[in-house]
Amino acid sequence: MKDIFPKIPDAEFNERMQNFKKKMQENNIDLVVGYSTLVDPSIVRYFSDVSPINENLAVIIPLEGDAILSSGQACHEWSYHNSKLKNVIVMPEVGEVAGTAYVMEGQMSFEECFNDIKKQYKIKKVGFVGQLIMPDCIVQSAKKVFPDAEFMYADDIYYELRIYKSDNELECMKKASDIISNAFLYAVPRIKAGSTELDVEADIVSSFLRQGAESTCYALTPMVGSGPVRSSLCQARNSLRKIEESEMVSIVGGCCYEGYNGVVSTPVVVGKVPDDICDTVKKAHEVLHELADKMKPGVTSIELIEYYHKFLDNKGGYAMYSPYGAVHSIGLIECESPFFGPYVPTLMEERMTVAIDVYIKGLSWGSFRIEDTFVIRKNGAEMFTWYNDNYLKNIFS
Repeated sequence: MKDIFPKIPDAEFNERMQNFKKKMQENNIDLVVGYSTLVDPSIVRYFSDVSPINENLAVIIPLEGDAILSSGQACHEWSYHNSKLKNVIVMPEVGEVAGTAYVMEGQMSFEECFNDIKKQYKIKKVGFVGQLIMPDCIVQSAKKVFPDAEFMYADDIYYELRIYKSDNELECMKKASDIISNAFLYAVPRIKAGSTELDVEADIVSSFLRQGAESTCYALTPMVGSGPVRSSLCQARNSLRKIEESEMVSIVGGCCYEGYNGVVSTPVVVGKVPDDICDTVKKAHEVLHELADKMKPGVTSIELIEYYHKFLDNKGGYAMYSPYGAVHSIGLIECESPFFGPYVPTLMEERMTVAIDVYIKGLSWGSFRIEDTFVIRKNGAEMFTWYNDNYLKNIFS
């Protein structure tokens, strides 16, 4: 019998670390430093099961010896309590961004930590994970302590482990997808003329928290864009704007369960649905399923984008209203590597988890997304989220 609240077992965290150290060895890397923020908590969560709260986190992985979880001062108790890594050290460089000084024993700077590692191991090559977010102060500390070492970014090596999801990871993603689907099932029927965007967000969030989600999907906090202007904002904070009848309301949302994300995006219209909106939504939903039918092991990102734009054009010339290629990976963050873009022929493989995001933007009445979460199986794509298939067929028919 499956656990209704699945988790990643301790043994899998240990296996991840050993597999990563094998990759370090293959690439002659003696030390890796990974950095996590609220926007991208993934590397620290992947190895330790700890996510940032109001500070950042880092992980220091020597090829030989035990890995270290670097915690900020305010969250050190949280880090000690949750970490699968037993070696937890408070390092102010990952603490509160105001540089708040805490008086506590056992603190250590990154430079001091690197010096301790230097005494124990010979470090010839250092890799950093978090190329777009790694603080310069940490990089410079490493370069000061290891002046003769070679330095590189090791994001690609780390992501090679993340691409293929284990059975336990897939169970967590399926749970996240069920939770966010149920949240939309609860929240959307409650939307009335006069409801605010914040009212809708509150209903979505309250529903998935009651179901056991730990938080919103960090990169996709529920966004409710109402009307022709606000629905066309790709990313936005929700407001007190009141929803009106027969206008487009674009609802985007994701939840995080045990570190893993499920996402749903859907168009909503209160009251009578205008014919042009109805027709466009129907075609966009058809395109999503046509693209899903093409997502099989061996298909490349370039092929998917060509399929996608061809489908959109065949459905009424909508390719000009879709600003990107619709498929991206999802897992510990909502949009993780590899991205299925138009320039590098990324290969779709079994056990990848992806989202299809059909984004129709810039029509006179506004914009919307239809987005669902999938896993790639041997014979094709399996949809994890189920809300849109039930809702859209009944409303936009």
